[in-house]
Amino acid sequence: MSETENNHFSPTEIKLHQKSRLLEIAYTDGFRFQYPCEYLRVFSTAAEVKVMDKPVHGKQMVNISMLDPQGTYALKITFDDGHDTGIYSWATLHELGKNYEANWQAYLERLEKHGLSRGDARITDQEGKVVIKLLYFIDLARISGKDEEEVIVPESVTNVESLLVWMRKRGERWQEAFADDRLQVTVNKQFSEPYTLIEHGDEVAFVPRPK
Repeated sequence: MSETENNHFSPTEIKLHQKSRLLEIAYTDGFRFQYPCEYLRVFSTAAEVKVMDKPVHGKQMVNISMLDPQGTYALKITFDDGHDTGIYSWATLHELGKNYEANWQAYLERLEKHGLSRGDARITDQEGKVVIKLLYFIDLARISGKDEEEVIVPESVTNVESLLVWMRKRGERWQEAFADDRLQVTVNKQFSEPYTLIEHGDEVAFVPRPK
């Protein structure tokens, strides 16, 4: 592919959401993709990965530790498992974004064929539970009757969006107070997105939005 063709997919925005293990890239053609770090790791462009007989596996918890633009044509990605030889052209990243669902399904089928797994899904305590601390501010503290509490979240709670759904099930007052437009959520003192992961040991704070 020529440099001119590759530049057609030049990025306009690159944002790494480390807590959620997502890389977000917007392109000049209007497309915007969110790439799970695991997806980019197992589809690494590195030569040693491409010649492997079996798919890369056990990377469900992998994260990106460094992004290093390569001129105007590519991005070098360093992962926290030490893999740092993958250089992804913008065209390759764009294609990975557009074909994510098909690529991922094919990858899962290859894992099953070889009897391999994605690795541990979540960090838990010694009993296999995910325990987080919830902090309530202003009106929310009055509704809950406390300023903070530790809770064990069910398997269905994996991110901020699903946490709010779970919290609303506590009752009518909770449904209104925990509506998406009624509060701000921080995870470990950082403002969150709906997709921000909820993991064992996290501190989640709920702050009502100003009326």
